Amino acid sequence: MNDTWPIVAELDAVRRLRVIARSTPGTSFAEHLVDAPFDRVWGLASDLENQLPLMIGDIRSFTVTSAAGERLEARARSPLGMRARFDVVLRPGWCLMQSRFVVGGMAAVAERDGTRLAFFGGLRLPGVRLAEPVLRPLLAPLGARALGRLTDQLEGHGG
Repeated sequence: MNDTWPIVAELDAVRRLRVIARSTPGTSFAEHLVDAPFDRVWGLASDLENQLPLMIGDIRSFTVTSAAGERLEARARSPLGMRARFDVVLRPGWCLMQSRFVVGGMAAVAERDGTRLAFFGGLRLPGVRLAEPVLRPLLAPLGARALGRLTDQLEGHGG
């Protein structure tokens, strides 16, 4: 009998985020290969206070209120004045955020001469799994739109 576990390749950050997004009901996921180096891509993506309001129309402001290593706490405010507190894990190539009702994140990995960048976001509401067949098609374009706003900046098409 073999007493050792089989060796399993570790998933990179984008693949991990894809697994989280696909296994979490009520979410949208998008990824894009950006023609820019990882440091430039992640430098922009990880600037949460400036980028999240540009990427997501439902966020007017996102303010980091405390940081302890890779763990952050932040407050988001919507254009209608609603507020949410987010717990954030932010490290190179990885960002996972959650509030009471919202979950989201970004991931990036160097790939060939560019960077694969991924984004996901969604709702954490009771019963969201039951509404999944209706929500998924409605939410799908939101992830692509948010990611597009960020990649447009990197590729010189925007701000």
